Amino acid sequence: MSRIGNKLITIPEKVEVLIKDMTISVKGPKGELATTIVDDRITFEINDGILTFSRTSEDKVVKSLHGLYRSLVANNIEGVLEGYSKTLTLVGVGHRVSMKGNDLEILCGFSHPVLFKKVENIKYEVPDQNTIIVSGIDKALVGEVSANIRAIKPPEPYKGKGIRYKDEYVRRKAGKAAVTAGA
Repeated sequence: MSRIGNKLITIPEKVEVLIKDMTISVKGPKGELATTIVDDRITFEINDGILTFSRTSEDKVVKSLHGLYRSLVANNIEGVLEGYSKTLTLVGVGHRVSMKGNDLEILCGFSHPVLFKKVENIKYEVPDQNTIIVSGIDKALVGEVSANIRAIKPPEPYKGKGIRYKDEYVRRKAGKAAVTAGA
């Protein structure tokens, strides 16, 4: 039984949900998103401002898709209402970031600055030279762009230098000198 798929989605007043064929369009104050249901064994309907999802089969694949589509539409509703953001920090001497037009210019220990191009529907903020805030209405796109920025220079385990999420814990390792001194 899909517990997530059976949860009801209450549609807020500021959000408008339209169903056309197998596409659920969500329009709100921050923008518009759409999700297409590709499996006809998943059905959905709106009654009195509540969106419900149901399935016609008990197959394992259908059960997982039931929860998936419900989560995708719920994320779209929250995104057009409030939006999503992720904060990244640069750790290390000489590591810094700045805006160059609409793009990010990242200095993170390479011999050259890395230019990260602007992604459509994503907004970058640089409150200080060691912080990047990635925000937008699509949860998956915000997460993907944040992961791509982090992949430029992931945090290394010996000194912790690199680009990391704000609340990420980097497990530190003892260096070669510390290991041989303890033996």
